[in-house]
Amino acid sequence: MRIEELARLLKKRTIKGISDNSRAMQGKAVFVAVKGVKIDASKFIGEAIDNGAKIIIHDSSAKIKRLDNISYIKVKDTRKALAELSAIFYNKPSSKLKIIGVTGTNGKTTVTYLLEALLNEAKLSTAVLGTINYRFNRKVIPAKNTTPGPLQLQSMFAQMLKEKVKYAVMEVSSHALDQERVLGIDFHSAIFTNLTQDHLDYHKSIKNYFLAKAKLFKNISHKSFVVLNNDDKYSKMLYKLTRARVITYGVKNCSDIMARDIKFNVNYTDFKLCYFKNNVNFRIRLIGMHNIYNVLAVIAWAIKAGFDIGLIKRALERFSLVPGRLERIDSPKSFSVFVDYAHTDDALKNILTSLRQLSPNRILTLFGCGGERDKTKRPKMGRVVTELSDIAVITSDNPRSERPLDIVKNILSGVRKKNYCVILHRADAIKKIINLAQKGDIVVLAGKGHEDYQIFKDKTIHFSDREEVKKCLKFLN
Repeated sequence: MRIEELARLLKKRTIKGISDNSRAMQGKAVFVAVKGVKIDASKFIGEAIDNGAKIIIHDSSAKIKRLDNISYIKVKDTRKALAELSAIFYNKPSSKLKIIGVTGTNGKTTVTYLLEALLNEAKLSTAVLGTINYRFNRKVIPAKNTTPGPLQLQSMFAQMLKEKVKYAVMEVSSHALDQERVLGIDFHSAIFTNLTQDHLDYHKSIKNYFLAKAKLFKNISHKSFVVLNNDDKYSKMLYKLTRARVITYGVKNCSDIMARDIKFNVNYTDFKLCYFKNNVNFRIRLIGMHNIYNVLAVIAWAIKAGFDIGLIKRALERFSLVPGRLERIDSPKSFSVFVDYAHTDDALKNILTSLRQLSPNRILTLFGCGGERDKTKRPKMGRVVTELSDIAVITSDNPRSERPLDIVKNILSGVRKKNYCVILHRADAIKKIINLAQKGDIVVLAGKGHEDYQIFKDKTIHFSDREEVKKCLKFLN
C-alpha cells in the first residue's frame, strides 16, 4: 500500500481511525510510529499490532520485523504524515472554520482571551485553544500542551463544526510548529506578538526558534492575512517571507495601527488609537505597555477582519482579566499584589517596568526558574528581577528532576545586587514576601500564574500562588 492509497481510504472512512499511541488503538487500523524528541514510537510497533493495528507508517530509520498480514508504509517524515492524514481523516475541518493562529514569545494567552471577548461581543460562536485550557460551547478541557497534537486538533475542529462554532482562536507554540502539529490547518489569519529568548533548551539557538515561529507565516495561504508587531525586529523578516496580506501595529515605529498619548494608572490605561487617519480614545482595564501591544494586536486583527470600531472599543474596554496574567489579588492592607506567568527575562522586564510606572513605594518580586528548561535565561532573569525590584525573593518554580539549589545557583550567577533572599520552599517564600510588604508597595509573584500545581522529580503536587497569597493576606487581616 502507498501513502496516497491510504489517504483515499481514510477520506472515504473505509479505514476506521489513526493513532500514534500503541496502547490506545481501540479498533483504529493505522499506527503512525512518530519519532519524537525523547521517544521513538517504532519501538512499540509490535504492541500496536497486538492491539489491532493493520497498517504501520514508519520512517526509514525504523528497524521492523515484518509480518505477512500487516501493511507497512515508509515515509520521510512521520510527523508530517500524521498531521496530513489526521486532517484527511476528519475531512479537513479547518477549511470550514475561521482559525486564528497566535504566536510569539509573550502575550499569546492574553491576545487569545481578548479575541474571544471581541468575538463574543459580536455574538459569534468561538473556541479557544491555549496554555490555560481548551474551551468551546461551555466545554472546558484541561490543556496538557499549549498546542495539542494533530489528531486531537483535527478531532476538536470536527467537533466544533458539528456544534456550529465559527471562529477558533489558538495559541501556536514554537514546539508545535517545529513538530508539524499544525500542518494541514487552513489558517484564516495569524498574529505575531514578539520574539525574545525562550525554549533554547529545545531550539538550541534564537535563529532556530525564529525559524520555527516563521513556519506559521511562511505556510499561510495568500488568501489569509497576518498581523505583525512593527516594533519587533523579527517582523521585517516575517513580512518578507509571507504570501498573506499584512497589517501592522506598534507604538514606536510607524504602523497601520498605533497607540498615542498613553497614560498608566493602577486601575486602567488610557491611550489614543490612531488608524488610517482616524483617532479613537480607549480606556482599558489592563495595565502595562506589554498589554498596550496585546490590545493593539487584537484591534489590528479586528479592523482587518472588518469589525466595527464601536464594537471593538466596547469589547476591549469591558475586558478585565486573564487568569494569572498581572492578576490582581484583593488585599485588605495598603499594598497591591499581582500574580503573573512571566517566566522569561523579557516578560519580567515588561511587567516590572510597567508596574514601576505606577510609582509604588517599592516593588517586591518573588520568582524562580523551571527545571529541565532553558538554563541560559536563568542568570538573565536573576539580573532583571534584582535590578528592577527593590527586594527579590528567589524560590522554586517547577524544579522537575533538577535540584532546586542548583537552579538557584544558575540564577545567582547573573545577580549583581544584594537585595535578595533565597527561600526554596515556595509557600514559605510567599509568606515571607507578604510579611515584608508595606504601605504603597507592589508585590509580584512571578512564574506560575494560572498554574495550580508544582512539578518535582517524583511527584506533582497541588500548588497555587493565588491560593497561597490569599491565605497569607487572610492571616494578616
